[in-house]
Amino acid sequence: MFFYLSKIISFLFMPIIWVFILLLLALLFKNPKRKRRSLIGAVAVFYFFSNAFIMEEVNRVWEIPATSYKDLKTYDAGIVLGGMLDYDMSLDRIQFYRSADRLFQAVELYKTGVIKKIFFVGGSGSIEFSYIREGLFVRRYLLMLGIPDKDIWIENESRNTRENAVNANEFLEKHEYTNGNFLLITSGNHMRRAMGCFKKVGLKVSPYSVDRRASPTRRYSIDHLLIPDTETLLFWDALIHEWIGMVVYKVQGYA
Repeated sequence: MFFYLSKIISFLFMPIIWVFILLLLALLFKNPKRKRRSLIGAVAVFYFFSNAFIMEEVNRVWEIPATSYKDLKTYDAGIVLGGMLDYDMSLDRIQFYRSADRLFQAVELYKTGVIKKIFFVGGSGSIEFSYIREGLFVRRYLLMLGIPDKDIWIENESRNTRENAVNANEFLEKHEYTNGNFLLITSGNHMRRAMGCFKKVGLKVSPYSVDRRASPTRRYSIDHLLIPDTETLLFWDALIHEWIGMVVYKVQGYA
């Protein structure tokens, strides 16, 4: 129930849905003042949530900063959280999202000896395609890259961040690895909630933020400051999803 409810709440808080509702109200209202206010509201909401500069500044505050290579040590495993791919059954092909940076960074860390194993944690976060388990495809992908099977750990049952932490901890307990050194690898805007969940289950991890929305330096170009950007709307969806998730997880005692 919690899984489905979180999906519904996230949908209702998408900025594009707010714009759509305001435009719909503008069409339905007969009163000229209400119609005008709805139109102005739609434009204002769209412009605010499509402004790349505002988006970056908010993420600059929210995201857990990236870790420099010089500050890393050697870890028993890099715990990579799912939510990064889709699968095209007709072509038998993996389609990666932007958040696949989590996996790509983990491969680099493995190749350079920073992490000894890649521990991928993630099943299906989809209601419609619950049978598509990310872990199965990630294992195949890593094997194709030449990473030995013994250095690949997969947990493919978890559907959300809470289950990521619980299932990862159970997996490590089963393999008597709970006292190891682990690097948690996930997107910068997701790291706060993820760290909270892993801390709650008693699993100590060090954060390694990737796929960050805030650029290393501020940009003051005209297009970045003033011109609406459609991709920024998607970034806001992800960030608001994290805020809602953090509030709900705090109330539930998950983080």
